[in-house]
Amino acid sequence: MYNLTILEKGCQELGIELDEKKKQQFVDFYELLTEWNKVMNLTGITEFEEVLQKHFIDSLAIQKAVDMNQIFTVIDVGTGAGFPGIPLKIAFPHLRITLLDSLQKRIRFLDEAIKALSLKDVTTMHGRAEEYARRKEHRENYELCVSRAVANLSSLSEYCLPFVKIGGIFVSYKSGNIEEELKQSEHAAAILGGEKEKPIYFQLPGSNIERSFVRIRKIKNTPKKYPRKAGIPAKEPLS
Repeated sequence: MYNLTILEKGCQELGIELDEKKKQQFVDFYELLTEWNKVMNLTGITEFEEVLQKHFIDSLAIQKAVDMNQIFTVIDVGTGAGFPGIPLKIAFPHLRITLLDSLQKRIRFLDEAIKALSLKDVTTMHGRAEEYARRKEHRENYELCVSRAVANLSSLSEYCLPFVKIGGIFVSYKSGNIEEELKQSEHAAAILGGEKEKPIYFQLPGSNIERSFVRIRKIKNTPKKYPRKAGIPAKEPLS
């Protein structure tokens, strides 16, 4: 029997209600994640309470930055093992979520998880952000773009802002203090049609882990030449 106290308390602090069905989906997702992790590298964090805190609550903490009850379309860029996308879908079932990742084996895991958890309105896409962001059906088509991917903010902005519709927002999950990175990426955000909002600094509920959210609001269309070809945003970040 799993002890869900950490998850329950964390969600309470974030103002998120979890019914029994959602709690069971989180448990099922944990079991699937650790089972698949035995044969492929999905996460270095496998202990139950750590997954609850560092993956599930961390994913849901975006509620501090955006009222997820007011959002309907989300793309999760570089979703990896489904973070933050899958926890967000469990907690906020009304969301229509697209999960994008460049590794086919991770997409196979996500497809299996979506099926096992009976999640509706979740789409997986295998490929690179630089390619999908140029497609008409995805470009400037989402109210919210999220990413927990490890990359500098200038590169992430180029991957993510082209997906966001005007008036929408891109939120990057970051650790601790990001003042320097914010300064370096200011020009990139402006070029791509974004405007930085005040970052949010907080401790992960139930821990002393320092986290932060960078919020970039889309105020005008991203110029057609962005994102640049695959690989270039990472090698030559806009400055």
